[in-house]
Amino acid sequence: MPNYRRWRVPGGTYFFTVTLHDRRRRLLTDHVDDLRDAFRTTRENHPFHIDAIVILPEHLHCVWTLPKGDVDYSMRWNLIKGAFSRSLPRTETPSKSRQRKRERSIWVRRFWEHTIGDEDDFAEHVDYIHYNPVKHGYVKRAIDWPHSSFHDYVKRGILDSAWGTSGVIKDLYGD
Repeated sequence: MPNYRRWRVPGGTYFFTVTLHDRRRRLLTDHVDDLRDAFRTTRENHPFHIDAIVILPEHLHCVWTLPKGDVDYSMRWNLIKGAFSRSLPRTETPSKSRQRKRERSIWVRRFWEHTIGDEDDFAEHVDYIHYNPVKHGYVKRAIDWPHSSFHDYVKRGILDSAWGTSGVIKDLYGD
């Protein structure tokens, strides 16, 4: 059995995918301000840097860098998910298992995590994040999706607003 702790790098950079329990719901974009508040509150009390993020209707992807010596991204996700869930009206019917644990049926219990290994790995995951709304058919160009750090990358001059409309990114991630 692999040593789980070796994948948690203190102060490391991580890629995450977090998904709603019911993939037909549009809670993340319909309540994006509540989600942003959940992130903001969590970051005030347990800092981390969001290197890239995209929020889609039923899932999100992001890259975070934790503070030096810190490995506890799970606690942060628990706080973000909890704060977001508490901000929403109760319209879902949780399963018996979730009822016993006093959980709502908003999020998939777990999340997918990948430890970023180097600059190329970082760039590949940031590109994946920014191209995701195009890949899923929500928009034709990354710049047209409002809930993405892509806009910040353009403002900072890291990416051009036409990025991803042709060439290697489109070939890699398709549409």
